[in-house]
Amino acid sequence: MVGQRSEADAYEPFLRANPGPALELGCGTGLPMLELCRRGYEVDGVDSSADMLARCRERAAELGLEVELHQQEMQRLELPRRYGAIYLAGATLTVLESDAAAEETLRRMHAHLRPGGGVLIPLEILDPETERRALGHFKEKALPDGSRIRVGLVDLDVDPAARKLCRRLRYERTLADGAAETLERDFWTIWWEPAHFRRMLEAAGFETIKALLPDGGPADDDSREFVFLARRAS
Repeated sequence: MVGQRSEADAYEPFLRANPGPALELGCGTGLPMLELCRRGYEVDGVDSSADMLARCRERAAELGLEVELHQQEMQRLELPRRYGAIYLAGATLTVLESDAAAEETLRRMHAHLRPGGGVLIPLEILDPETERRALGHFKEKALPDGSRIRVGLVDLDVDPAARKLCRRLRYERTLADGAAETLERDFWTIWWEPAHFRRMLEAAGFETIKALLPDGGPADDDSREFVFLARRAS
């Protein structure tokens, strides 16, 4: 099954089992959507970032593909068609700011499914201790314009009661002329244990709900990486 990976091979069995047009939420620059389209599947994409969607269109044009893309937030999804399959590429749902936003996203996913259609939702629970070990470590990359960019984790905040974790990343860019730019951004993630998320799916109207590990085995409440499959009633 699918964890945080976005390879098309991991999603293709889900699309085969849920025929009809598909929708990828959080499609970004087009992984795995464009590869699935290249394989003959009809997949629309949604993302909140205009820049990401622009890059996705460029990549689609390079591949000779025509794709339907929409700039919307998941929790405000409002599209003109209904789908046989809706999925997220990786644990994208965890970037939402609250339970309420996730619950509204699930309701809108349910409303955009055809009767009998299915959803695939990868989730993860980040380990704070693992994240703390990355504090102060930077990755560096040279860019074609001669500049260099470094990215690293500089702070971590965990709120167990709210099931939230915030990572502060620092971006340092050194231009070819030696000038330097620095930017820091906070990235919040929220998590749900499998039993909690199952209740959220039920409340949104889904049935035939399964929680699976990335290898396809059943997930339990000790699992930190899992995938939910669920259906709208026929």
